[in-house]
Amino acid sequence: MIHKLAAFAFALVLPCLYMTATGQIEYFHTGPLIEDYGPVAAVEGREPIPEGTVFKVSFDIVNRTESGTLNRKLVSAARFLNMHTQAGVSHENISLALVIHGSAVHDMTNAAFYSQSNELENENAALIAELLKHGVNIYICGQSAAFNGITKSDLLPGVRLSLSAMTSHALLQQDGYTLNPF
Repeated sequence: MIHKLAAFAFALVLPCLYMTATGQIEYFHTGPLIEDYGPVAAVEGREPIPEGTVFKVSFDIVNRTESGTLNRKLVSAARFLNMHTQAGVSHENISLALVIHGSAVHDMTNAAFYSQSNELENENAALIAELLKHGVNIYICGQSAAFNGITKSDLLPGVRLSLSAMTSHALLQQDGYTLNPF
């Protein structure tokens, strides 16, 4: 098991080291929609996205981040918005939903609740506010919230409490959302 974790960690770190060593990180920038989060690169010679494309995509977020760090899946949602608006897809044609469950529900809590188990501020709060500002719907699994002692009043403003993650995914799928596998 330890060898698998080490190999996985190495596979994640190696591309970052390569990009830094070769200077390729300079191709990445934030925006145009979310200015401080979700860095993307322009891709020359790519297949075009058909005009009028509509995206309805849900993200499944289950893992809590360490105190003082951003949740990688939240950053991915910002990247999705930036990448596709940069590629010419109208923001009005992108609907994102985040379904939060498991230990990740802690990343959606307000300062009063978050500080009970963390010594640092909730680094995710500003990113969540930006995502909500740009129309992203965020659903918290009520079952995971109850298991972790989290109530609706403990959540960041704009975050919705649902019956369960399973319920949210089923309803989103019925509404035409596809599940992002990353």
